[in-house]
Amino acid sequence: MSGPEGEEFFRWLVAIRRHIHRFPELAFQEERTADFIQKKLSELGLSSRRVAGTGVLCDLGAGPPWVALRADMDALPITEETGLPFASLVPGVMHACGHDGHVAMLLGAAALLRKDPPVKGGVRLIFQPAEEIGGGARAMIEAGALEGVSAIFGGHIDRHYRVGEIAINEGLICAYTDRFVIRLRGRGGHAAWPQEAVDAVVAGAFLVTAIQTLVSREIHPAYPTVVTVGRFQAGTAHNVIAEEAFLEGTIRATHSEIRKKIHQGLRRIVRGLEELHRISGQLEIIEGYPPVINSPRETEVAREAARRVVGEAGVRRMPHPSLGGEDFSFYLEHVPGCFVRFGAMKAGREHIPAHSPGFDFDERVLPLGARFFFEVARLALEG
Repeated sequence: MSGPEGEEFFRWLVAIRRHIHRFPELAFQEERTADFIQKKLSELGLSSRRVAGTGVLCDLGAGPPWVALRADMDALPITEETGLPFASLVPGVMHACGHDGHVAMLLGAAALLRKDPPVKGGVRLIFQPAEEIGGGARAMIEAGALEGVSAIFGGHIDRHYRVGEIAINEGLICAYTDRFVIRLRGRGGHAAWPQEAVDAVVAGAFLVTAIQTLVSREIHPAYPTVVTVGRFQAGTAHNVIAEEAFLEGTIRATHSEIRKKIHQGLRRIVRGLEELHRISGQLEIIEGYPPVINSPRETEVAREAARRVVGEAGVRRMPHPSLGGEDFSFYLEHVPGCFVRFGAMKAGREHIPAHSPGFDFDERVLPLGARFFFEVARLALEG
């Protein structure tokens, strides 16, 4: 391959991304992807090892200290509708969040670091499974991915920014992501005699509306917060009053006290619903990812790395924290680090969000991400 800005290097990265895109694999099933990653690392003259089932670790240089670079590698249970010539060949599975690009970037960084290794310390490449469902980062940590690591860096392709832009913020950049499940039980009956029944559909519909007031009327507008009911199931026939209803949703908060207040509010509303609708309610809150909080020093290192890659004008700030979740947060509970956003807006697909059947990104971001990882690792070790 030629230099980091060369056409040959770009084509190599694109070929990697498109191969992975054709053969997507779900969380903890990334066998083919892991084999492909190890093959590419071997072609570069680098040794690697499998951990946590489908995870891959590769060390360059002589640590400790180690600076870790992380890419996620799992796909989503979505049927692709992009019409791309390299679209998924696996029915019902698609790389709809850019993880195929993340793997290509980190392999690109491996190629650059192989040519120009760090003078002191070492770089650990973490190819992580199962980011989408959670558990992948924790499995890699338990497998020793952070042993001897002094800092960690990661990033995500982002269609909200243009190619040539890298968004970097200090502090909180991704939200808490909790899930809630509510089960309602009333008394079934004939649709013609509602007075003899307790309607779980009516109670559930009231609950969906009431939950919306938690954010609109109880949370200060300065704190980004979302409560979404994403699933509502009830009933068995058009002329039968439903005895049971099932609701499932997510809580996104950027502040621990706001998160606690939402939890308390959900419990209060469910208790009140029982009295109001003569129904029994059961609420379960399942804690999700902690927030991603970039540390000050590592954020400055990332900014300098980004300047070297895209120039001062290309270094952006996120206008507000994302309410998306990211299990990179688990690494940051153990070591300082920084998570950035790589601008990858694609003409004609600007308004197609991630996690949708039509998602795609501008592949010109790939060498920029590879170069960023190369620069940030070297800068962190020099510091």
